[in-house]
Amino acid sequence: MARYTFTGGIHPYDGKALSKDKPIQEYLPKGDLVFPMSQHIGAPAKPVVSKGDHVLRGQRIAEAGGFVSAHIYSTVSGTVKAIEPRRIVTGDLIESIIIENDDKYEEVDYPASVPLEDMSKEDIINCVKEGGVVGMGGAGFPTHVKLSPKEPDKIDYCIVNGAECEPYLTSDYRRMLEEPEKIISGLKCMLALFDKARGIIAIEDNKKDCIKLIKSLIKDDPRIYVKPLKTKYPQGAERQLIYATTGRAINSSMLPADAGCIVDNVDTVVAIHNAVINRQPLMERIVTVTGDAIAEPCNFKVHIGTNYHELVDAAGGFKEEPVKIISGGPMMGFGIFELDVPTTKTASALLCLTKDDVSAMEPSACINCGRCVEVCPGRVMPKLLAECAEHYDNERFVELGGMECCECGCCSFVCPAKRPLTQSIKSMRKIELANRKKK
Repeated sequence: MARYTFTGGIHPYDGKALSKDKPIQEYLPKGDLVFPMSQHIGAPAKPVVSKGDHVLRGQRIAEAGGFVSAHIYSTVSGTVKAIEPRRIVTGDLIESIIIENDDKYEEVDYPASVPLEDMSKEDIINCVKEGGVVGMGGAGFPTHVKLSPKEPDKIDYCIVNGAECEPYLTSDYRRMLEEPEKIISGLKCMLALFDKARGIIAIEDNKKDCIKLIKSLIKDDPRIYVKPLKTKYPQGAERQLIYATTGRAINSSMLPADAGCIVDNVDTVVAIHNAVINRQPLMERIVTVTGDAIAEPCNFKVHIGTNYHELVDAAGGFKEEPVKIISGGPMMGFGIFELDVPTTKTASALLCLTKDDVSAMEPSACINCGRCVEVCPGRVMPKLLAECAEHYDNERFVELGGMECCECGCCSFVCPAKRPLTQSIKSMRKIELANRKKK
């Protein structure tokens, strides 16, 4: 079996055994639900409800604040309790709609479904837009914008990212194993927009059961292929995925569409299916609750807006007090200091660990071993970029390709001197991006 990959990368402990064999469980929230207005890249959504309003599940409660923005829908029925700033996983206070759950789950009447073959391209994109679908792999880019490239005739590939290379995460794995038909249907909705495009479902080869299952389901469709990827981190990063599956390279100044590709995460493609085929907005996602501090690691189908405290309780609580809690995976997730935060459209996992290996590290001087260069998937020199960041040498940072860093964390992971290379580079990238916005 051919294995597609890229240059560089690492093989960290994956921790997936904790939850990979746990089927998806639907979790019904018990407390209030919180809906931040910024669950996506772009302009925040604008509330269209007021305090005291009664809302239904599937009712729009906030509308997109611009072209690059997304609608937000209530995932329960209940009463709008407040519209006020609430803390999210990044620590920011974001204007949010708080809904008191009435536990009835009364739903709106969704529009009647229309067969895909009877829909125009504009109809499909409008369904995705109306559904409030965004990239659910972490970026949160509004999907209707991604599906509307300037030159649609130049799109050759629609790629479903089923790599799930981030350690501990198993939500995409369970989705591919339990609901592959929805993934294939969502991909067909995407392909209906691009006449010349072929569909690629990219899956790491440590998920052989998913590869076998999905291959059997698409065997009669000549436009869709399964491509097994070499199991390696960060195989699921957008640039690395495109190179591994198509051989095409993109850089920080390009979009995937510039290379003739559209890339969406597994959960996003399922959300496209729900929006186009079922005419239902984005209201749920799969969240992995795992780590050695969790009593019963699980994969939950979560109503967006559910409090993280509830998910921990549903997973049996803590069997040992966690030292580190991360929203997402250990490589690219956010360390959080409290669980009183809501799940959002981009929340993929809650990782609770009994050890904090990073905090225990004592950085020392660089020994010029070159390991950071060997593993860097962006083919830059992390050691030099980190030095530029430490001296605020913005011009040299850009000259050395600092903007090509994908912030994957490979360099920090392998550094024998335990230097926080990724963190330094990430900070400098933010400064450069802020300077560009000012100009």
